[in-house]
Amino acid sequence: MSKTRNRPMPIFLSLIAVMATLVISLGAQAQSATNYPVKPIKLIAPVAAGGGLDNIARAVAEKLSRSLGQTVVVENMGGGGGSIASQAIAKAPADGYTLMIAYVGTHGTNPAVRKLPYDAIKDFTPIGMIGATPNVLIINPELPIKNFKEFLDYAKKNPAKLSYGSAGPGTLTHLGMEQLKLAAGIFMVHVPYRGVGPAYTDLLAGQTQAMFPTLFAALPYINSNRVRGLAVTGAKRSSAAPTIPTFKELGYSGFDGQQWYGLVGPANLPPAIVAKLNTELNQVLALPDFSEKMTSEAMTLMPMTPPQFSNYIKDDIARWAKVAKDRHIEID
Repeated sequence: MSKTRNRPMPIFLSLIAVMATLVISLGAQAQSATNYPVKPIKLIAPVAAGGGLDNIARAVAEKLSRSLGQTVVVENMGGGGGSIASQAIAKAPADGYTLMIAYVGTHGTNPAVRKLPYDAIKDFTPIGMIGATPNVLIINPELPIKNFKEFLDYAKKNPAKLSYGSAGPGTLTHLGMEQLKLAAGIFMVHVPYRGVGPAYTDLLAGQTQAMFPTLFAALPYINSNRVRGLAVTGAKRSSAAPTIPTFKELGYSGFDGQQWYGLVGPANLPPAIVAKLNTELNQVLALPDFSEKMTSEAMTLMPMTPPQFSNYIKDDIARWAKVAKDRHIEID
């Protein structure tokens, strides 16, 4: 009789053991998040060394190293339009010691037009936005065009005379121009290149007539009158090129696509670590010397909470997915 009454005891004890293990585990996680970071952090730049994104990664890493009290080491991992680095982050431990500078290619245009080995939403934890530089419609100055209206008139009257270069199919330089073609009802031949450098070479030589690069990359050519800037994306004019109007000013809404950059980690990062990194990142963005450096590179800083940054990513993917669908653009 007594044996029958004692049977539930092992199950009861097992439940207590499971609950105790869970409490200890949660306590360890909380303690880990409180002490974070206790070792160096790896910050992956999904491009080769050199260039705008790499410069941003190193500037952020330097400031975060000081504020966090731990070294933040930049590791360049180029290839696949950022997909190699993105895969590495998606598979990394969710402990806050492997992070990445995400940008419009990894978490905007590529997810909209390509089948990727990662899910830009599910496989990452958005931490915070850094900022964005607008794109600018530029033309070869030999064209008899002085402003945006004249560009549209010329394009409509000479549909076979205009071609535009891009950094490759599915890039922002491609999709941005396709968005304009659709909105304005104009035709231009797309000439894709392996990177923006060769596209600039042919534009300057008159082999192509237009392009839609970032304002930062275009500024040296605009300032030296080797290309003419007609319109920029974004909500307001850039302080780096205040004479160039926005598309919105010119009557074309929806041209908000920009070359943006932000900080992400693997999925399921502990909330306390995400909150700490977001706070530290936003404090970096508020530093006068950092702000001045980014402004000189035609970037507008855009501090956000993690949920705001998450929504920004989702909206950007949706924006370019619509353009790709409307223009029948799909890249394997």
